[in-house]
Amino acid sequence: MPEASPQGAKIAVTFAVGAAILAAVDAVIVRVLNGAVHPFVIGFFRAFFGAVILLPFVVLRPSVLKSSHPLRQHAVRAGFKLLAMVAFFAAFSWGPLADVTAIAFTSPIFLLLGAALALGEKPGAAMIGAVALGFVGAMLIIGPSGAGFSFAILLGLTGAVLQSTIQLILKSMSKGDSTSTLVVWNLLLTVPIALFFALPFWVMPGAREMTLLALQGVVGTACMGMMTHAFSLAPATIVAPVDFLRLPLVALGGFALFGEHIALTTLCGGGLIGCAALIAARSGKATSG
Repeated sequence: MPEASPQGAKIAVTFAVGAAILAAVDAVIVRVLNGAVHPFVIGFFRAFFGAVILLPFVVLRPSVLKSSHPLRQHAVRAGFKLLAMVAFFAAFSWGPLADVTAIAFTSPIFLLLGAALALGEKPGAAMIGAVALGFVGAMLIIGPSGAGFSFAILLGLTGAVLQSTIQLILKSMSKGDSTSTLVVWNLLLTVPIALFFALPFWVMPGAREMTLLALQGVVGTACMGMMTHAFSLAPATIVAPVDFLRLPLVALGGFALFGEHIALTTLCGGGLIGCAALIAARSGKATSG
C-alpha cells in the first residue's frame, strides 16, 4: 500500500482509536454477562445481530456477494472465527480482563510461526527475536509471580492461535476478494455455524442479557468496520500500534466495574508482547514486500 498522507494517517489513527475503545467495551460486555449466557450462544447472537446490521448493505449492493473463492473456504474461515470468538468470550468471562487481553496480543507472533511452518517462509533474525520477546512477555503474565497458567489464560492463547490461523487463510483469500466481500460472507456463514454449536447449550437469554447481546453485535460490527477502514487509509505500521490501547482501556474497565487490579507483571508482559507484535508486523511487511 502507498504511504499515507498526513491527513489520511490522522484519520486512520482516529478510526483505530475508536475501534480499540469498542473492542474494550466488547470485552467488558462479556464480563457483565457474567456467565449468564453460554459462550457459544454469545457467539451466535454476536454474528446474528452483526448480520442484521449488514443486511441492508447487502441488499443495496448484492454484488458484494460475488467471490472468487468456493463457499467451503469461506465456511472454514467462519468456523475458525467463531471458535476464536468463543475462546476469547470464555476467557473474558472467567479470567482477569487485562491478562486475557495481553495474551490475545500474541496472535501476530503465532502468525509468524504459522507462516514459517505452513507457508515455508524463512525466519529472519527479527522474527526469531519477536517470538522470543513475546514468549518472555507471556511468561511474565502467566509465570509464578503473575496470574498463573489458568484455564482462562489457556483459552486466551487458544484464541490467539486461532486468530493467527484466520490471518493465514485471509492472506490467500484477500488476493481475490475485497474486504467487504470477506466481511459479509464471514458474518452470514457464522450465523448458521454458530447456531449449530449453540443449540446443545441453548437457554433463551432474558431481556437484560438480550439487550447486552444486541449492543455487543452493534459494537463488534462497528469495531470491525472501523479497524478495516483504518487499515485501508494507512499502512499497518501506523494503525497496528494503536490497537494496543485496548490493554489500558480494558484494565480501566476491569478496575472501575469489577474491582480488578492490574498487576505490574501484566503491564510489563503486555509491553513486551506489544513490542514483539510490532516487530512481527514490520517483519511480515518486509517479507511480503
